[in-house]
Amino acid sequence: QVQLEESGGGLVQAGGSLRLSCVSSGSRFYFDDMGWFRQAPGKQRESVAVITKGGVTTYADSVEGRFTISRTYGKNTVYLQMDNLEPEDTAVYYCNAKGWAYKRPYDYWGQGTQVTVSS
Repeated sequence: QVQLEESGGGLVQAGGSLRLSCVSSGSRFYFDDMGWFRQAPGKQRESVAVITKGGVTTYADSVEGRFTISRTYGKNTVYLQMDNLEPEDTAVYYCNAKGWAYKRPYDYWGQGTQVTVSS
């Protein structure tokens, strides 16, 4: 069974930085897309950043230029470097992996890690 485990969340002041990590286990194939999503209280879950197997990255407009997504190839791990954090970045951050394997789609989620940015 595939599992994703996030770490690195916490409490930080506005303008500070955090680095989130996501480690996977149980997979027998290399994930196509890995990404980070977040959900703030009372809001829908939204995409923050995604990185493809080929290294192409996309970011939400609200984090462009402040966040950087990266992944370690061959290990199905993904990171999110978050700089110049703002109180609006406060949310639970979820790791995601999705794509196709053995002619079937997959969509895996971690349990989430809390990020709180104080003003």
